Amino acid sequence: MPTRLAALEPMAILRHSAHMTNFTLPGFDLAAFVRSTLAEDLGEGLPGGGRDVTSESVIPEDARFSGAMDSRDAIVVAGLPVAAAFFRALDPEMEIELLVAEGEAVPAGTELMRLSGNARAMLTAERAALNTVQHLSGIATMVRDYVRAMDNPACTLLDTRKTLPGLRHLEKYATRMGGASNHRMGLWDAAMIKDNHVAVAGSVGEAVRRAVAAGVAEIICEVDRLDQIEPALQAGTTRLLLDNMDPATLREAVALVAGRVPTEASGGIDLATIHAKAATGVDYVSVGRLTQSAPAADIGLDFTPL
Repeated sequence: MPTRLAALEPMAILRHSAHMTNFTLPGFDLAAFVRSTLAEDLGEGLPGGGRDVTSESVIPEDARFSGAMDSRDAIVVAGLPVAAAFFRALDPEMEIELLVAEGEAVPAGTELMRLSGNARAMLTAERAALNTVQHLSGIATMVRDYVRAMDNPACTLLDTRKTLPGLRHLEKYATRMGGASNHRMGLWDAAMIKDNHVAVAGSVGEAVRRAVAAGVAEIICEVDRLDQIEPALQAGTTRLLLDNMDPATLREAVALVAGRVPTEASGGIDLATIHAKAATGVDYVSVGRLTQSAPAADIGLDFTPL
């Protein structure tokens, strides 16, 4: 079986498992992601590229493998349908069974996926599939740790836009699998007025007024001082982001807002501080490190010749 990128047409439909049915994310093109990732690994378009030289030289074209993917640590699972798409792209007839649900917390040693098919296809897709599941499960696992540390069902954990270029939809999907909610998806779905915008506009109130005048429906205004709260509210902000405030100041801020708009604590939040900050009465806590700093989950994939 060739491992050249020409083998990717057409992209196979995910099937054979309830967990794999119709995996879609708004704004995310799974087929294009798989194609571009494999093209990068295969060196498509480069001199001598477009092939897996190791598999083609060592593994017979008709060789078949069975494989098992398993977790080596306790993790929250995310990304298995994407991993399956890499294998199916190179062997549309590959038999794949996903054994756990997305967002499921599993102990070390849990078998996550079984597969059987063309050996070259498995070896060529292996790294892309593993990288994706390790990265997304790492994010989901860290998020679950933060949700537990926050221990506050009245407060919602949010991610941020601190995502790797090209991976925002997948990384924000992984935060949802871990139990967080998504903040803005991009620059288009809400205005977020920060210190640099305020510096140009001249004041918090003026910056918010300009966004209101432009017809922006959702306006999040960052404040780092208590005296900025009332001008932002009077100008029409729809949410206040309380930046780098300690718990005592956050309580004062929440009291000043008095429920007029939702409040969000951000900045300086880690596993040691999230519980105290969430307990101040804010509606949201946002944490950039959920996507920015999550370590990869330890997940392995072992093949057996058939």
